[in-house]
Amino acid sequence: MIKNNQKYLNGLHVVIDAVIIAGSYMLAWWLKFKTPVGGVKPGDFYLPIRTYFAAIPYIVAAYLIIYKACKLYTAKRGSGPGGELLRIIEANIIGAVGMTSVLFIIWQQHFSRSMIAMFICLNIVFTAIFRLSLREVLVIARRKGYNMKHVLLVGYSKAAEEYIDRVKANPQWGYVIHAILDDVIPPGTLYKGIKVVGRIGNLEIILPENKLDEIAITLPLNQYGRLEEIVALCEKSGVHTKFIPDYNSIIPSRPYTEDLMGLPVINIRNVPLTRMSSRACKRTLDIIGAAAGLIISSPILLVIAVLVRATSKGPVIFVQERIGRHNKPFHMYKFRSMRQQSELDEQADWTVENDPRVTKVGRFIRRTSLDELPQLFNILRGDMSLVGPRPEQTKYVEEFKEKIPRYMIKHQVRPGLTGWAQVNGYRGDTSIEKRIEYDLYYIENWTFGFDIRILFLTIFKGFVNKNAY
Repeated sequence: MIKNNQKYLNGLHVVIDAVIIAGSYMLAWWLKFKTPVGGVKPGDFYLPIRTYFAAIPYIVAAYLIIYKACKLYTAKRGSGPGGELLRIIEANIIGAVGMTSVLFIIWQQHFSRSMIAMFICLNIVFTAIFRLSLREVLVIARRKGYNMKHVLLVGYSKAAEEYIDRVKANPQWGYVIHAILDDVIPPGTLYKGIKVVGRIGNLEIILPENKLDEIAITLPLNQYGRLEEIVALCEKSGVHTKFIPDYNSIIPSRPYTEDLMGLPVINIRNVPLTRMSSRACKRTLDIIGAAAGLIISSPILLVIAVLVRATSKGPVIFVQERIGRHNKPFHMYKFRSMRQQSELDEQADWTVENDPRVTKVGRFIRRTSLDELPQLFNILRGDMSLVGPRPEQTKYVEEFKEKIPRYMIKHQVRPGLTGWAQVNGYRGDTSIEKRIEYDLYYIENWTFGFDIRILFLTIFKGFVNKNAY
């Protein structure tokens, strides 16, 4: 049984990551300047090797800081390989932006940008191969009984059942749940093979044996009065103790705490975009992205405008009131995709499949999301963001806030042209509940890299919408 090995694994990660970063950089230089791949011909001017290699210590240090910020040194237990791969890509995109920004600031025109691109690609590939290989080694070791964490649950509750469900569904995490202690549920009660073996008082007998890696306190809400007693008993034995609250429907996965002169205060909702620096970073991306989007898509905008005007009567742009940040209404722009109607008819109901109100051109631009392009102007105006929860009409907001728990939390941030729910398939005529679930995850877990990731996903799979009628 291997205990407390995460710090050693992290140390190994840092050392090997540093070697991979430096090696990828040197290999990129060799490919660029010493092989036909780089396209450099004899006699071409390029900076000397010492200039390029002098940057290696700074790049390695910066990348290790970025990796830590992107949570690449957190425990692998409880996380999947897909999430780690996306964090590797996110970290390298941030690194690429950082390097090109530094070169722009110092006005270094001759430092090869194509070499940087090669370095980013190589670094992503080699880092991913190392990380995924290490993960597979750990999985194999755990299958053979090594590197396991032996856990005892204290308290039978819904939280205990959900914890067991997740551990059973993910044996690669390497958790072994031995039993449950509870004062209410009778001994012998089984849940998915895990048995209630006795009362909580039995901890005094079990803990001195020192055969456990962790105690997970999973008390039901009505027994929280015993929490201090149980924590004190566990800590006295030196066994690592964690607390799994039985009110996850109230407190999200990432609450944050404040220290009021020694008094811990748990904030129910963590919204990173309430911080000024985060809002400024996001707004900068919005302005640059929207302006670039309008320039690039201007020929498409012109063609669609002509088609809409030529095939049906009415204005080219459809303007509708939606609810934005801080519950403030704003006018959202779209290309008109339906025949001209009265305002009352427009608000009558959702658009349905084969809706007779939708024009032929409208059906195509709705299906491909091209009708949303005028919202780039909303983004420049500050009404919307490139990424965020999709805005709803006023009447639907009034309806959903009464029916769907936590619905109004989405209005703590600017609504978006695309979003985490949309790239996961929840667009158009899909579950509002699931859409809100994904929106809340985005709001609570926002990072600059997360926005970049969603924008990339939108490009590759987010435009065509089979649920858009």
